[in-house]
Amino acid sequence: MPTLHTYDYAVIRVVPRVEREEFINVGVIVSCPGAKHLEAAIELDLERLRAFAPSLDIDGLQPWLDAIVAICRGDANAGPIAQLPARARFHFLTAKRSSVVQMSSTHVGRTAEPTGVVEHLMRKMVRVPT
Repeated sequence: MPTLHTYDYAVIRVVPRVEREEFINVGVIVSCPGAKHLEAAIELDLERLRAFAPSLDIDGLQPWLDAIVAICRGDANAGPIAQLPARARFHFLTAKRSSVVQMSSTHVGRTAEPTGVVEHLMRKMVRVPT
Protein backbone atom coordinates (compact mmCIF):
# COMPACT_ATOMS: atom_id res chain seq x y z
CA MET A 1 0.00 0.00 0.00
CA PRO A 2 1.47 3.41 -0.97
CA THR A 3 2.28 5.95 1.70
CA LEU A 4 -0.24 8.79 1.76
CA HIS A 5 1.16 12.25 2.39
CA THR A 6 -0.94 15.06 3.83
CA TYR A 7 -0.59 18.38 2.02
CA ASP A 8 -1.94 21.90 2.32
CA TYR A 9 -2.77 24.08 -0.63
CA ALA A 10 -4.14 27.48 -1.50
CA VAL A 11 -5.34 28.94 -4.78
CA ILE A 12 -3.55 32.05 -6.02
CA ARG A 13 -6.01 34.71 -7.14
CA VAL A 14 -5.89 37.98 -9.01
CA VAL A 15 -8.34 40.44 -7.48
CA PRO A 16 -8.29 43.52 -9.76
CA ARG A 17 -10.64 45.59 -7.60
CA VAL A 18 -10.24 44.50 -4.01
CA GLU A 19 -13.37 46.34 -2.89
CA ARG A 20 -15.52 44.19 -5.22
CA GLU A 21 -13.94 40.91 -4.05
CA GLU A 22 -14.13 39.44 -7.57
CA PHE A 23 -11.22 37.29 -8.65
CA ILE A 24 -9.76 34.94 -11.21
CA ASN A 25 -7.76 31.90 -10.11
CA VAL A 26 -4.28 32.04 -11.65
CA GLY A 27 -2.28 29.42 -9.76
CA VAL A 28 -1.80 27.18 -6.75
CA ILE A 29 0.70 26.72 -3.97
CA VAL A 30 1.17 23.31 -2.34
CA SER A 31 3.05 22.41 0.83
CA CYS A 32 3.71 18.78 1.76
CA PRO A 33 6.04 18.80 4.76
CA GLY A 34 6.27 15.00 5.00
CA ALA A 35 7.71 14.85 1.50
CA LYS A 36 9.71 18.08 1.95
CA HIS A 37 7.81 19.54 -0.99
CA LEU A 38 6.80 23.18 -1.56
CA GLU A 39 5.75 24.25 -5.03
CA ALA A 40 3.75 26.93 -6.77
CA ALA A 41 2.55 27.17 -10.35
CA ILE A 42 0.96 30.10 -12.13
CA GLU A 43 -0.73 30.32 -15.52
CA LEU A 44 -2.24 33.55 -16.74
CA ASP A 45 -5.09 33.34 -19.21
CA LEU A 46 -4.41 36.78 -20.67
CA GLU A 47 -7.57 36.89 -22.78
CA ARG A 48 -9.71 36.04 -19.79
CA LEU A 49 -7.90 38.53 -17.53
CA ARG A 50 -8.27 41.34 -20.07
CA ALA A 51 -11.98 40.60 -20.49
CA PHE A 52 -12.45 40.51 -16.71
CA ALA A 53 -10.37 43.60 -15.92
CA PRO A 54 -9.46 45.64 -19.01
CA SER A 55 -7.49 48.23 -17.01
CA LEU A 56 -5.42 45.69 -15.05
CA ASP A 57 -1.67 46.27 -15.38
CA ILE A 58 -0.64 42.72 -16.25
CA ASP A 59 3.01 43.69 -16.77
CA GLY A 60 3.06 45.21 -13.29
CA LEU A 61 1.37 42.13 -11.85
CA GLN A 62 3.81 39.58 -13.29
CA PRO A 63 6.75 40.29 -10.92
CA TRP A 64 4.51 39.68 -7.90
CA LEU A 65 3.38 36.34 -9.29
CA ASP A 66 6.93 35.39 -10.25
CA ALA A 67 8.03 36.17 -6.68
CA ILE A 68 5.61 33.56 -5.30
CA VAL A 69 7.21 30.84 -7.42
CA ALA A 70 10.73 32.03 -6.57
CA ILE A 71 10.00 32.10 -2.83
CA CYS A 72 8.62 28.56 -2.99
CA ARG A 73 11.78 27.37 -4.74
CA GLY A 74 13.93 29.15 -2.16
CA ASP A 75 15.76 31.13 -4.85
CA ALA A 76 18.66 33.10 -3.39
CA ASN A 77 17.61 36.24 -5.30
CA ALA A 78 14.03 36.10 -3.92
CA GLY A 79 14.97 37.87 -0.71
CA PRO A 80 15.11 36.86 2.95
CA ILE A 81 11.66 35.22 2.98
CA ALA A 82 12.92 32.66 0.43
CA GLN A 83 15.62 31.60 2.90
CA LEU A 84 13.13 30.61 5.61
CA PRO A 85 12.16 26.96 6.14
CA ALA A 86 9.61 25.71 3.59
CA ARG A 87 6.71 25.65 6.03
CA ALA A 88 7.36 29.25 7.10
CA ARG A 89 7.46 30.31 3.43
CA PHE A 90 4.10 28.62 2.83
CA HIS A 91 2.55 30.40 5.81
CA PHE A 92 4.01 33.75 4.73
CA LEU A 93 2.66 33.35 1.21
CA THR A 94 -0.80 32.21 2.28
CA ALA A 95 -1.33 34.95 4.89
CA LYS A 96 -4.43 37.09 4.28
CA ARG A 97 -3.80 40.26 2.29
CA SER A 98 -5.87 43.04 0.85
CA SER A 99 -4.07 43.35 -2.47
CA VAL A 100 -4.43 42.46 -6.12
CA VAL A 101 -2.66 39.12 -5.53
CA GLN A 102 -4.37 37.06 -2.83
CA MET A 103 -4.55 33.46 -1.67
CA SER A 104 -7.65 31.43 -0.94
CA SER A 105 -8.09 29.86 2.45
CA THR A 106 -5.81 26.87 2.87
CA HIS A 107 -7.21 23.41 2.27
CA VAL A 108 -5.93 19.94 3.13
CA GLY A 109 -5.58 16.82 1.00
CA ARG A 110 -3.82 13.48 0.89
CA THR A 111 -1.85 11.94 -1.92
CA ALA A 112 0.59 9.14 -2.68
CA GLU A 113 2.42 11.41 -5.15
CA PRO A 114 3.08 14.94 -3.81
CA THR A 115 4.82 16.10 -6.97
CA GLY A 116 1.63 15.53 -9.00
CA VAL A 117 -0.66 17.59 -6.78
CA VAL A 118 0.16 20.95 -8.37
CA GLU A 119 -0.77 19.73 -11.85
CA HIS A 120 -3.97 18.14 -10.54
CA LEU A 121 -4.99 21.36 -8.80
CA MET A 122 -4.10 23.50 -11.81
CA ARG A 123 -6.47 21.41 -13.95
CA LYS A 124 -9.20 21.47 -11.33
CA MET A 125 -8.95 25.01 -9.93
CA VAL A 126 -7.23 27.25 -12.48
CA ARG A 127 -7.61 26.15 -16.08
CA VAL A 128 -10.93 26.70 -17.82
CA PRO A 129 -12.41 23.33 -18.77
CA THR A 130 -12.34 22.71 -22.50
